[in-house]
Amino acid sequence: MAFPPLYLLSGLGADERLFQFLRLQHPNPVVVKWVTPAPHATLAQYAQQVLPQIQDRSAPAVLIGLSFGGMVAQELAKLIPTQKVILLSSLAHTPQLPWYYRAGGLLRLQKWLPFQWAKSFPAPGEWLFGAKSPLEKQVFRSIIQDTDLDFLRWSLTAILGWQHRAEASEQLVIIHGTRDKILPVPLVPRVHLMEGGEHLMVMSRAAEISALLNQHLR
Repeated sequence: MAFPPLYLLSGLGADERLFQFLRLQHPNPVVVKWVTPAPHATLAQYAQQVLPQIQDRSAPAVLIGLSFGGMVAQELAKLIPTQKVILLSSLAHTPQLPWYYRAGGLLRLQKWLPFQWAKSFPAPGEWLFGAKSPLEKQVFRSIIQDTDLDFLRWSLTAILGWQHRAEASEQLVIIHGTRDKILPVPLVPRVHLMEGGEHLMVMSRAAEISALLNQHLR
């Protein structure tokens, strides 16, 4: 059985640690590494920066993007042939970005909010992202400690300036939790809703998500 090239893009400031609970039936999944963005880069320009990591061009790829990674995946899909783009807890349609994020962007809150406090006081972030079990909290806290705050501030600015409208197609797969506090359920056709799922359900609901992903990989 031939498998398409598979690339995973993690969340904002995160890495392969968020995917460690998935059990994917694929021989060689590749996690795209975040690189330092060029000054004032847009998400489209940033996709160009990570494009060299998409080395297997033998067949159209499957891109799995979590949260921020889903946004970059949608920009990458404009640059390479793709078989599927699978969004986990992500944004598919920028007009649906909540108003309070846009208000914060107008006030440029992402430039001066003391995000470093999250490293010392992770509990609010654990509640917001839905990290509940001791293991989930441990992974979340380790990622928060390693988060590059300059990258975080850039990415929030890039998201606020992103213009994208998802087109309904068999190629686009959206999996989203009904209790996600970070991003609302996308109002586009054929969203697979995970009842009670939160933003980090890739950890807490890993078995169910793995089963769904494996269906699409087959």
